[in-house]
Amino acid sequence: MAKLSSRRLFLERRIRTAALALLLYAQAAFGFSVAGQQESTCEANGSVYYVGEWYFLDSDHCTQCECTTEGSACARTECTSLPAACIHVSHYPTDCCPRCEKIGCEYRGVVYELGQNFEPSGCEHCKCESDGIARCIVADCAPPPCVNPVYDPGKCCPECKEGPNCYADASRGKVIPAGEPVWVDPCTKCRCHDGQDASYWEGNRLATCSRLKNCTPEQPSIQQN
Repeated sequence: MAKLSSRRLFLERRIRTAALALLLYAQAAFGFSVAGQQESTCEANGSVYYVGEWYFLDSDHCTQCECTTEGSACARTECTSLPAACIHVSHYPTDCCPRCEKIGCEYRGVVYELGQNFEPSGCEHCKCESDGIARCIVADCAPPPCVNPVYDPGKCCPECKEGPNCYADASRGKVIPAGEPVWVDPCTKCRCHDGQDASYWEGNRLATCSRLKNCTPEQPSIQQN
Protein backbone atom coordinates (compact mmCIF):
# COMPACT_ATOMS: atom_id res chain seq x y z
CA MET A 1 0.00 0.00 0.00
CA ALA A 2 2.83 2.41 0.89
CA LYS A 3 4.51 1.84 -2.48
CA LEU A 4 1.20 2.32 -4.31
CA SER A 5 0.46 5.60 -2.46
CA SER A 6 3.95 6.92 -3.19
CA ARG A 7 3.60 6.09 -6.90
CA ARG A 8 0.15 7.68 -7.02
CA LEU A 9 1.47 10.85 -5.37
CA PHE A 10 4.35 10.92 -7.84
CA LEU A 11 1.99 10.59 -10.82
CA GLU A 12 -0.35 13.27 -9.48
CA ARG A 13 2.59 15.67 -9.06
CA ARG A 14 3.80 14.95 -12.59
CA ILE A 15 0.32 15.64 -13.94
CA ARG A 16 0.05 18.92 -12.02
CA THR A 17 3.51 19.97 -13.19
CA ALA A 18 2.57 19.19 -16.81
CA ALA A 19 -0.70 21.11 -16.45
CA LEU A 20 1.14 24.12 -15.03
CA ALA A 21 3.64 24.03 -17.90
CA LEU A 22 0.79 23.92 -20.40
CA LEU A 23 -0.91 26.88 -18.70
CA LEU A 24 2.28 28.93 -18.74
CA TYR A 25 2.78 28.08 -22.42
CA ALA A 26 -0.78 29.19 -23.23
CA GLN A 27 -0.25 32.46 -21.36
CA ALA A 28 2.99 33.11 -23.22
CA ALA A 29 1.59 32.09 -26.61
CA PHE A 30 -1.77 33.86 -26.46
CA GLY A 31 -1.01 36.69 -24.03
CA PHE A 32 -3.54 35.29 -21.58
CA SER A 33 -3.39 36.79 -18.05
CA VAL A 34 -5.74 37.70 -15.25
CA ALA A 35 -5.24 41.04 -13.50
CA GLY A 36 -4.49 40.65 -9.80
CA GLN A 37 -4.15 36.84 -10.06
CA GLN A 38 -2.25 35.42 -7.06
CA GLU A 39 0.31 32.67 -7.20
CA SER A 40 -1.25 29.19 -6.95
CA THR A 41 1.99 27.16 -6.93
CA CYS A 42 5.49 27.27 -5.46
CA GLU A 43 8.69 25.95 -6.97
CA ALA A 44 11.33 24.35 -4.73
CA ASN A 45 13.57 21.29 -4.68
CA GLY A 46 13.11 21.04 -8.46
CA SER A 47 9.39 20.42 -7.96
CA VAL A 48 6.15 22.37 -8.08
CA TYR A 49 3.96 22.55 -4.96
CA TYR A 50 0.34 23.72 -4.78
CA VAL A 51 -1.09 26.04 -2.16
CA GLY A 52 -1.46 24.19 1.14
CA GLU A 53 1.33 21.67 0.51
CA TRP A 54 4.14 21.29 3.04
CA TYR A 55 7.70 20.26 2.21
CA PHE A 56 11.26 20.28 3.57
CA LEU A 57 14.07 21.94 1.67
CA ASP A 58 16.49 19.43 0.18
CA SER A 59 19.34 21.80 1.03
CA ASP A 60 18.35 22.03 4.69
CA HIS A 61 16.38 19.26 6.39
CA CYS A 62 15.68 21.60 9.31
CA THR A 63 13.65 24.06 7.19
CA GLN A 64 9.99 23.23 6.53
CA CYS A 65 7.89 25.29 4.13
CA GLU A 66 4.25 25.72 3.20
CA CYS A 67 3.13 26.83 -0.21
CA THR A 68 0.78 29.80 0.21
CA THR A 69 -0.91 32.23 -2.16
CA GLU A 70 1.87 34.69 -1.27
CA GLY A 71 4.62 32.20 -2.01
CA SER A 72 6.64 29.82 0.16
CA ALA A 73 6.48 30.44 3.91
CA CYS A 74 9.40 28.70 5.61
CA ALA A 75 10.52 28.21 9.20
CA ARG A 76 13.52 26.45 10.65
CA THR A 77 13.01 23.69 13.20
CA GLU A 78 14.56 24.39 16.61
CA CYS A 79 16.38 21.38 18.02
CA THR A 80 15.81 20.48 21.66
CA SER A 81 18.81 20.35 23.96
CA LEU A 82 20.49 16.99 24.37
CA PRO A 83 20.59 15.42 27.86
CA ALA A 84 23.47 16.62 30.00
CA ALA A 85 24.58 13.02 30.46
CA CYS A 86 24.68 12.27 26.71
CA ILE A 87 28.02 10.68 25.87
CA HIS A 88 27.28 9.47 22.32
CA VAL A 89 25.70 11.80 19.75
CA SER A 90 24.84 10.78 16.17
CA HIS A 91 24.15 13.02 13.18
CA TYR A 92 22.12 11.31 10.47
CA PRO A 93 22.01 12.97 6.99
CA THR A 94 18.21 12.74 6.83
CA ASP A 95 17.65 14.15 10.32
CA CYS A 96 17.46 17.79 11.21
CA CYS A 97 18.57 17.44 14.82
CA PRO A 98 21.29 15.28 16.40
CA ARG A 99 20.30 12.17 18.31
CA CYS A 100 21.54 11.08 21.72
CA GLU A 101 22.38 7.40 21.41
CA LYS A 102 23.73 6.78 24.90
CA ILE A 103 23.65 8.47 28.30
CA GLY A 104 25.88 7.83 31.28
CA CYS A 105 29.39 8.69 32.44
CA GLU A 106 32.64 7.91 30.71
CA TYR A 107 35.61 7.58 33.06
CA ARG A 108 39.03 6.50 31.80
CA GLY A 109 37.51 4.97 28.70
CA VAL A 110 34.83 2.96 30.55
CA VAL A 111 31.11 3.84 30.36
CA TYR A 112 28.98 3.63 33.52
CA GLU A 113 25.21 3.86 33.99
CA LEU A 114 23.63 6.88 35.67
CA GLY A 115 23.63 6.41 39.45
CA GLN A 116 26.14 3.57 39.28
CA ASN A 117 28.82 3.31 41.98
CA PHE A 118 32.18 1.96 40.91
CA GLU A 119 35.79 1.66 42.06
CA PRO A 120 38.26 2.18 39.21
CA SER A 121 41.12 1.47 41.61
CA GLY A 122 41.64 0.42 45.20
CA CYS A 123 42.02 4.08 46.15
CA GLU A 124 38.93 5.53 44.44
CA HIS A 125 35.21 5.32 45.10
CA CYS A 126 33.16 6.96 42.34
CA LYS A 127 29.55 7.56 41.35
CA CYS A 128 28.07 8.39 37.94
CA GLU A 129 25.95 11.48 38.61
CA SER A 130 22.83 12.55 36.70
CA ASP A 131 24.75 15.31 34.88
CA GLY A 132 27.02 12.74 33.23
CA ILE A 133 30.04 13.50 35.42
CA ALA A 134 31.77 10.80 37.45
CA ARG A 135 32.67 12.18 40.86
CA CYS A 136 35.24 10.31 42.91
CA ILE A 137 36.54 10.26 46.45
CA VAL A 138 40.19 9.31 46.75
CA ALA A 139 41.27 7.39 49.84
CA ASP A 140 43.22 9.51 52.30
CA CYS A 141 46.31 7.49 53.23
CA ALA A 142 48.28 8.39 56.31
CA PRO A 143 51.92 9.29 55.59
CA PRO A 144 54.00 6.11 55.86
CA PRO A 145 56.51 6.15 58.79
CA CYS A 146 59.42 5.36 56.50
CA VAL A 147 61.36 6.86 53.60
CA ASN A 148 61.17 3.76 51.39
CA PRO A 149 57.50 2.73 51.30
CA VAL A 150 56.34 0.00 48.91
CA TYR A 151 53.20 0.26 46.77
CA ASP A 152 51.68 -3.20 46.24
CA PRO A 153 49.27 -3.83 43.34
CA GLY A 154 45.65 -3.76 44.44
CA LYS A 155 46.38 -1.82 47.60
CA CYS A 156 45.66 1.85 47.96
CA CYS A 157 48.10 2.91 50.65
CA PRO A 158 51.83 2.20 50.73
CA GLU A 159 53.46 -0.03 53.34
CA CYS A 160 56.80 0.10 55.16
CA LYS A 161 58.18 -3.39 54.51
CA GLU A 162 61.36 -2.64 56.53
CA GLY A 163 59.56 -0.89 59.36
CA PRO A 164 59.80 2.79 60.41
CA ASN A 165 63.02 4.51 59.39
CA CYS A 166 64.57 7.79 58.25
CA TYR A 167 67.61 9.23 56.51
CA ALA A 168 70.73 9.59 58.62
CA ASP A 169 71.63 12.95 57.08
CA ALA A 170 70.74 15.38 54.29
CA SER A 171 72.70 13.38 51.72
CA ARG A 172 70.01 10.70 52.01
CA GLY A 173 72.61 8.08 51.28
CA LYS A 174 72.02 6.09 54.47
CA VAL A 175 68.75 4.88 55.96
CA ILE A 176 68.61 3.93 59.64
CA PRO A 177 65.79 2.21 61.52
CA ALA A 178 63.63 4.12 63.96
CA GLY A 179 63.77 3.38 67.68
CA GLU A 180 67.16 3.08 69.33
CA PRO A 181 70.04 5.50 68.50
CA VAL A 182 72.41 4.32 65.78
CA TRP A 183 76.12 5.10 65.43
CA VAL A 184 76.48 6.10 61.81
CA ASP A 185 80.23 6.54 62.19
CA PRO A 186 82.64 6.25 65.14
CA CYS A 187 81.91 9.82 66.24
CA THR A 188 78.26 10.39 65.27
CA LYS A 189 75.14 8.94 66.83
CA CYS A 190 71.73 9.47 65.21
CA ARG A 191 68.17 8.67 66.13
CA CYS A 192 65.03 8.59 63.97
CA HIS A 193 61.79 10.02 65.19
CA ASP A 194 59.61 7.02 65.86
CA GLY A 195 56.18 6.50 64.34
CA GLN A 196 54.50 8.12 67.36
CA ASP A 197 56.38 11.39 66.94
CA ALA A 198 54.09 13.66 64.89
CA SER A 199 56.84 16.17 64.18
CA TYR A 200 58.63 13.54 62.09
CA TRP A 201 55.89 13.78 59.48
CA GLU A 202 55.84 17.55 59.27
CA GLY A 203 58.48 17.53 56.57
CA ASN A 204 61.35 16.26 58.77
CA ARG A 205 62.53 12.93 57.34
CA LEU A 206 66.06 13.23 58.73
CA ALA A 207 67.44 11.79 61.95
CA THR A 208 68.56 13.90 64.88
CA CYS A 209 72.30 13.42 65.34
CA SER A 210 74.92 14.33 67.91
CA ARG A 211 78.68 14.23 67.49
CA LEU A 212 81.20 13.46 70.22
CA LYS A 213 83.52 16.32 71.11
CA ASN A 214 87.16 16.13 70.09
CA CYS A 215 86.46 12.95 68.15
CA THR A 216 87.94 12.07 64.80
CA PRO A 217 87.33 8.88 62.83
CA GLU A 218 91.06 8.07 63.08
CA GLN A 219 90.98 8.27 66.91
CA PRO A 220 87.44 7.35 67.96
CA SER A 221 86.31 7.84 71.48
CA ILE A 222 84.50 5.16 73.41
CA GLN A 223 80.97 4.88 72.08
CA GLN A 224 78.30 5.12 74.70
CA ASN A 225 74.58 4.74 74.37
